Amino acid sequence: MDERPWLATKFEEYRPRLTAVASRMLGSRIEADDAVQEAWIRFSRSDTSGVENLEAWLTTVVSRVCLNTLQSRRARWSLPLNDVCDTSFEDTGSDPEREALLADSVGLALLIVLDSLTPTERVAFVLHDMFAVSFEDIAPIVGRNAAATRQLASRARRRVQHPDAEHGRDRLQQARLVDAFLAAARRGDFSALVELLDPDAVLRCDSAAVAIGGPEQARGAEAVAAFSKRARGARPALLDGIPAAVWMPRGQLRVALLFTFSAETIAVIEAVAEPARLATLDLVVVGDAWS
Repeated sequence: MDERPWLATKFEEYRPRLTAVASRMLGSRIEADDAVQEAWIRFSRSDTSGVENLEAWLTTVVSRVCLNTLQSRRARWSLPLNDVCDTSFEDTGSDPEREALLADSVGLALLIVLDSLTPTERVAFVLHDMFAVSFEDIAPIVGRNAAATRQLASRARRRVQHPDAEHGRDRLQQARLVDAFLAAARRGDFSALVELLDPDAVLRCDSAAVAIGGPEQARGAEAVAAFSKRARGARPALLDGIPAAVWMPRGQLRVALLFTFSAETIAVIEAVAEPARLATLDLVVVGDAWS
């Protein structure tokens, strides 16, 4: 008897939890989907007839895939070179209300803290504190005994609860600035955008960004804010640990917004849309499974 339909049905039953686990571990829905797909491949090829708890077994598989990803993370984007200029920043296919809901579900500051954890700390913290997996079950995943696993989660918890004690205040302040910038853009709040920008703020767009509606250059807080209102669909991201933002209509990376900060404001915004440049950026995008 062909068991594949039954396996597929069971896997779909557990997919929401598996996706949530992977997304919280990786901070990226794209990477999470890849991890869940890898779990399905392993599941479909394994003899699980003796497994009493398939959900726990699959959670372990996904967690190990995520741990491997965290240990060798380097985001790479594959973009068609002739497919970047077929739309504009005003994407009619996006849902601003949904984008706002997803983006508000986690801030860059928290992502920065989570990204500061070691891979094993992050896995232990996410599984135990967010999904109530026992330390005894987490221990084989991270290669520790239960007591050592408890210590991993405890260290991670302290960093999450007291981030300013573990990180430079400047980086967290920058993350909060970008979070506030994106929130103001989603609301179309021109005054709030102006307040977040340095009076002499500069916006620069590469040729591909100009082709889809961006100005080659804009100077002054009001001029930059006028453009920034159009970034209402952008999502927060990290570039080599530095707060950034990305525009990803229908899941395709189109534009990266790179920020330079001055004191407590944003001084420079660089809009990058050239596919060759985008492909070199180490981006971790805040995913939509945190909500």
